[in-house]
Amino acid sequence: MANTSDIRKGLCIKYNNDIYKIVEFLHVKPGKGPAFVRTKLKSVTTGKVIDNTFSSGHKIEDVRVETRSYQYLYAEGDTFHFMNTDDYNQIALQKDALDSPDLMKEGQVVTIIFNTEDQMPLSVEMPASVILEVTHTEPGVKGNTATNATKPATMETGARINVPLFINEGDRIKIDTATASYQERAKE
Repeated sequence: MANTSDIRKGLCIKYNNDIYKIVEFLHVKPGKGPAFVRTKLKSVTTGKVIDNTFSSGHKIEDVRVETRSYQYLYAEGDTFHFMNTDDYNQIALQKDALDSPDLMKEGQVVTIIFNTEDQMPLSVEMPASVILEVTHTEPGVKGNTATNATKPATMETGARINVPLFINEGDRIKIDTATASYQERAKE
């Protein structure tokens, strides 16, 4: 058992007969009344995100997990196939277990979190950023960059990201996987 002071991003807990992963949290200490922790929980079975508030000192049941490195192989409909980089065993996961499946490139190494009790995969963690190539975007208009204007671009994985006007087809860009947003041009 843990309490609210142990809450951190990525912690898996049992709540309402389901296993949830903490996506966001905020400790709040109001001027009047007891402190509390405002959280955003994502169900690892359904992918549904809920908001919940825990009072300070509330006991929470954490789930013991272990992480393993897997390489993304290919997608087949809504099923994604991964291979363990240590023993080469393969597993298949449904699309709703993934945080941002449209940013995954074949051959990319991800971290999969497993429940140690029953060895069930709970969720897939992407690296903080990925580098992808722009396959389609409209050409930018020269001189139209006084503001932070953006335009839609399609990446090599099929993801659609808003990018600055100076980005062209064939450019490789760095994308933040948490927000699916443009960070910078990739340095070659």
